[in-house]
Amino acid sequence: MIDENCLRIKFGYGIFWKRFPLNEIVSARTVKNHWYYGWGIRLWLWPKMLIFNVSGLDAVEIKMKNGKIYRIGTDEPKQLERAILQAIKLKIVEF
Repeated sequence: MIDENCLRIKFGYGIFWKRFPLNEIVSARTVKNHWYYGWGIRLWLWPKMLIFNVSGLDAVEIKMKNGKIYRIGTDEPKQLERAILQAIKLKIVEF
């Protein structure tokens, strides 16, 4: 879910969640995860990133101003990428 300030994701029944402030997101792009990245919430040390993946290999990779990388698994990666890019573009225009 994207609101005026952040991208929010929930994993499972909402037990695990993460907020990404829009003004901290530098980029978003669609990617294919390797099968060996697995499913669930995963921390990879190389490349250093946190992955939220329920099923499948499609994801959107977001890079933050602090250098952190996250991948969010989704069945509709292009739509999510487009929504994030549009939201961060609007956030930049507001300031």
